[in-house]
Amino acid sequence: MSKELLNALDALEEEKGIKKQVVLEALEAALVSAYKRNYGQAQNVEVDFDQRGGNIHVYAVREVVDEVFDSRLEVSLKEALEINKAYEVGDTIRFEVTPKNFGRIAAQTAKQVIMQRVREAERGIIYDEYIQYENEIVTGEVERHDHRYVYVNLGRVEAVLSHQDQIPGEEYKPHDRIKVYIYKVENTSKGPQVFVSRSHPDLLKRLFEQEIPEIFDGTVEIVSIAREAGDRAKVAVRSNSEGVDPVGTCVGPRGERVQVIVNELKGENMDIVEWRDSPAEFISNALNPAEVLNVVFDPKNERACTVVVPDDQLSLAIGKRGQNARLAAKLTGFKIDIKSETEFDSSAEDENEEEVANQTTDNN
Repeated sequence: MSKELLNALDALEEEKGIKKQVVLEALEAALVSAYKRNYGQAQNVEVDFDQRGGNIHVYAVREVVDEVFDSRLEVSLKEALEINKAYEVGDTIRFEVTPKNFGRIAAQTAKQVIMQRVREAERGIIYDEYIQYENEIVTGEVERHDHRYVYVNLGRVEAVLSHQDQIPGEEYKPHDRIKVYIYKVENTSKGPQVFVSRSHPDLLKRLFEQEIPEIFDGTVEIVSIAREAGDRAKVAVRSNSEGVDPVGTCVGPRGERVQVIVNELKGENMDIVEWRDSPAEFISNALNPAEVLNVVFDPKNERACTVVVPDDQLSLAIGKRGQNARLAAKLTGFKIDIKSETEFDSSAEDENEEEVANQTTDNN
């Protein structure tokens, strides 16, 4: 070993930000393992690295005892006193055992340790870079796919797009440029792992922020989102500034603003509704495009209600495969039971008749 290693460690600290002391500590630990492995020595050993001359010394550490049972780990008090009269039982003494050819092994070990630390530092730098983009949208390039993931190149890292994070029916071909939402960044033993999504509701939120300045600056606020990726989404918005129409602001002139988002999501239908303080009004808006006649809340469950719609609007309110009702429930946080006007009036009459019957029975 020579001063070349010290110079290399100084350069490493300056260029990569890897502390020299951290590398030296790792190097000493690795050299202990290398010594034991190459020389079949199992005793306690320590390695000292001379930071001035770049030399390495290996020491066997032995405990001072009255009677020696294992000469590899112990030294007699008599022998210790010959070295230094101040030694007592229980003290430890270091004996240099540096092999003549240890320099070659040390150099090889040093190279491995430095390379490992460089890899770890580079992983740390990449992790620190991408953790800043967690919960944000980035644009990447599709590289390849297998039975588990679509792999998306984000520049310095390859992100993974799982099946549940893909938009159903959307195809991902190599070299396609796509916008993805980073929802998790993990620092694993193999390096940073970035998880991205095309189906996450917050992808929609970030797209609205990108395309609509009033949402980005807080003039209009997204209160909640319900989304079935690739098919349909409902977005509840409200205005934080008097005189600003939140729905009209998001839709834009001739629907231009929202159309950009729809195009990015390959035609996903978008219902933008106004959030209201009144739960009944909010639920009515959430069931758009259906007309709502009445919202009756369940006295036994404050988060459940029955929505009454005109007879000819029942199928529209429920939606194809129940989608409109399902999204409205997700958007508002209410359990919604939809009934036609005729059905609701009929059930109300039945309840009245039952109540009258019960009262008559009680009177008798």
